[in-house]
Amino acid sequence: MNSIHCKRFKVTGRVQGVFYRASTREQAVLLGVTGWVRNLAEGSVELLACGDAQQLAALEQWLWQGPELAQVHDIEIQAAALEIFADFMVRYDTH
Repeated sequence: MNSIHCKRFKVTGRVQGVFYRASTREQAVLLGVTGWVRNLAEGSVELLACGDAQQLAALEQWLWQGPELAQVHDIEIQAAALEIFADFMVRYDTH
Protein backbone atom coordinates (compact mmCIF):
# COMPACT_ATOMS: atom_id res chain seq x y z
CA MET A 1 0.00 0.00 0.00
CA ASN A 2 1.31 3.44 -0.95
CA SER A 3 1.70 6.12 1.69
CA ILE A 4 -0.69 9.07 1.35
CA HIS A 5 0.53 12.58 2.05
CA CYS A 6 -0.49 16.14 1.18
CA LYS A 7 1.21 19.06 -0.52
CA ARG A 8 0.23 22.70 -0.85
CA PHE A 9 0.91 24.30 -4.23
CA LYS A 10 0.84 28.01 -5.10
CA VAL A 11 0.81 28.56 -8.85
CA THR A 12 1.66 31.99 -10.25
CA GLY A 13 1.44 33.43 -13.74
CA ARG A 14 -1.60 33.74 -15.98
CA VAL A 15 -3.68 31.24 -14.04
CA GLN A 16 -6.98 33.04 -13.36
CA GLY A 17 -9.68 33.45 -15.99
CA VAL A 18 -8.26 30.56 -18.04
CA PHE A 19 -10.18 27.62 -16.45
CA TYR A 20 -7.15 26.66 -14.35
CA ARG A 21 -9.22 25.63 -11.29
CA ALA A 22 -11.73 23.56 -13.25
CA SER A 23 -8.99 21.90 -15.30
CA THR A 24 -6.95 21.18 -12.17
CA ARG A 25 -10.00 19.52 -10.59
CA GLU A 26 -10.52 17.35 -13.70
CA GLN A 27 -6.86 16.29 -13.70
CA ALA A 28 -6.86 15.58 -9.95
CA VAL A 29 -9.97 13.40 -10.29
CA LEU A 30 -8.36 11.47 -13.17
CA LEU A 31 -5.26 10.88 -11.02
CA GLY A 32 -7.22 9.92 -7.90
CA VAL A 33 -5.95 12.94 -5.94
CA THR A 34 -8.18 14.52 -3.28
CA GLY A 35 -8.19 18.05 -1.87
CA TRP A 36 -9.16 21.47 -3.20
CA VAL A 37 -8.15 24.35 -5.47
CA ARG A 38 -8.98 28.07 -5.23
CA ASN A 39 -8.06 31.47 -6.65
CA LEU A 40 -6.22 33.87 -4.36
CA ALA A 41 -7.01 37.59 -4.34
CA GLU A 42 -3.49 38.51 -5.55
CA GLY A 43 -3.92 36.54 -8.79
CA SER A 44 -2.38 33.15 -8.07
CA VAL A 45 -4.02 29.75 -7.60
CA GLU A 46 -3.57 27.68 -4.45
CA LEU A 47 -4.29 24.00 -4.01
CA LEU A 48 -4.02 21.37 -1.35
CA ALA A 49 -3.59 17.95 -2.90
CA CYS A 50 -3.44 14.57 -1.15
CA GLY A 51 -2.35 11.30 -2.70
CA ASP A 52 0.61 8.99 -3.02
CA ALA A 53 3.99 10.18 -4.29
CA GLN A 54 3.31 9.07 -7.87
CA GLN A 55 -0.09 10.79 -8.00
CA LEU A 56 1.29 14.05 -6.60
CA ALA A 57 4.26 14.00 -8.98
CA ALA A 58 1.92 13.53 -11.95
CA LEU A 59 -0.30 16.38 -10.75
CA GLU A 60 2.72 18.65 -10.24
CA GLN A 61 3.88 17.93 -13.78
CA TRP A 62 0.43 18.80 -15.11
CA LEU A 63 0.27 22.01 -13.02
CA TRP A 64 3.28 23.38 -14.94
CA GLN A 65 1.33 22.96 -18.18
CA GLY A 66 -2.22 23.72 -17.05
CA PRO A 67 -5.03 24.37 -19.50
CA GLU A 68 -4.34 25.75 -22.97
CA LEU A 69 -4.57 29.47 -22.14
CA ALA A 70 -2.56 29.32 -18.90
CA GLN A 71 0.99 30.62 -18.61
CA VAL A 72 2.61 29.26 -15.44
CA HIS A 73 5.60 31.25 -14.18
CA ASP A 74 6.32 29.50 -10.89
CA ILE A 75 5.01 26.90 -8.46
CA GLU A 76 5.80 27.01 -4.75
CA ILE A 77 5.43 23.62 -3.07
CA GLN A 78 5.20 22.87 0.64
CA ALA A 79 4.54 19.69 2.55
CA ALA A 80 1.20 19.87 4.36
CA ALA A 81 -0.41 18.01 7.22
CA LEU A 82 -2.41 14.97 6.17
CA GLU A 83 -6.08 15.76 5.67
CA ILE A 84 -8.78 13.37 4.51
CA PHE A 85 -11.05 14.50 1.69
CA ALA A 86 -13.76 12.54 -0.11
CA ASP A 87 -12.93 14.13 -3.46
CA PHE A 88 -11.25 17.12 -5.12
CA MET A 89 -13.25 20.35 -5.15
CA VAL A 90 -13.08 23.92 -6.39
CA ARG A 91 -13.31 26.39 -3.52
CA TYR A 92 -14.65 29.89 -4.08
CA ASP A 93 -13.15 31.66 -1.05
CA THR A 94 -9.98 33.68 -1.66
CA HIS A 95 -8.09 33.38 1.65
